[in-house]
Amino acid sequence: MEEKICEGKMVIPAPKEVMKIMEKIPKGKVITVKEIREVLAKKHGVDIACPLTTGIFIWIVANMAEEEKKNIPYWRTLKSNGQLNEKYLGGVEKQREKLEEEGHKIIKKGKKYVVVDYEKKLFIPTPFP
Repeated sequence: MEEKICEGKMVIPAPKEVMKIMEKIPKGKVITVKEIREVLAKKHGVDIACPLTTGIFIWIVANMAEEEKKNIPYWRTLKSNGQLNEKYLGGVEKQREKLEEEGHKIIKKGKKYVVVDYEKKLFIPTPFP
């Protein structure tokens, strides 16, 4: 694992930790998987949060929120480079609709949809929720 991802210590986060971050993203802001992983690594005092499990837990939280009508703004969580997540329930169409309702501009780059200037709208929770 160290050869492929990084050297050092890695945390496998709990799903509730991922959900707590996603719950805190305010309207008009977004976060990417990268920032969620950085926050988790910092919280646990390690070098990296597992990209695989963090991504799976984001997907689980998003789908649970949609299915159970929970008040978790999962659509504000983007993939790397500001890409919309086609794996959320309703696909990119639903995520795009929700983001545009909040004032974000979405464009198509190749086959992917991205939030324009997402870097300027990043939410970084501090201290850890």
